[in-house]
Amino acid sequence: MKFATTLTEGRLLRRYKRFLADVRLPDGTEVTAHCPNTGSMLGCQPDNGRVWLTRSDNPRRKLAFTWELVETAPGHLACVNTARPNGQARAAIEAGRIAELRGYPDCRAEVRYGVENSRIDLLLSGHDRKPDAWVEVKNVTLCENGEGFFPDAVTVRGQKHLRELMAQVQAGQRAVLLFAVNHTGIGRIRPADQIDPAYGALLREAAAAGVEVLAYRADLVGPDGNPSGRLCLTEAVPVELGPQ
Repeated sequence: MKFATTLTEGRLLRRYKRFLADVRLPDGTEVTAHCPNTGSMLGCQPDNGRVWLTRSDNPRRKLAFTWELVETAPGHLACVNTARPNGQARAAIEAGRIAELRGYPDCRAEVRYGVENSRIDLLLSGHDRKPDAWVEVKNVTLCENGEGFFPDAVTVRGQKHLRELMAQVQAGQRAVLLFAVNHTGIGRIRPADQIDPAYGALLREAAAAGVEVLAYRADLVGPDGNPSGRLCLTEAVPVELGPQ
């Protein structure tokens, strides 16, 4: 999986109103880019940090540029576009790179389910030996000392998704929480108890109830430290649910 268009480098001036970011391009031009991320983006908006944008020629768009990547430290990149993880996960599953989810010939997105009016990110079916797999995908970009944490802000919605996944296990289905690790500095994943202790407690409860918790890291950076142009989820990352 790759970016469909060439990435444009710039320097972050500021992020504001959650969905807007001002960026200075190499020629000195300042543009306002769409920031497709509703989270806090903790650690992912450094002052004057290097960022990369994609550009759309669609005349209906109010903003031509979309913020995709940020350099959080030398040699480390994070993908902040939360519209990417579902596509990353689907491409990885269909290519057989998620070992735990191989053998499902059919994959559907945004299927309605549950008692709390939810939509599952990916529904896998057709396995000759295993029940259908209901896969919820979460983007991880919060990195501290080589550890990744989720969430980066209190998430009532995320808690709802965990309850729905537990209900699927009780109904005899597979339920999977897949962390798309979109920060190249992350070596393992933990629940962010320091940010949302309720989510951390519920995640542990869900895992104990049979929800499978997986994490795979994206291949974002090239050998020169610049973006590789790829978005592929390629490497499993351990998830540790014990107390910090």
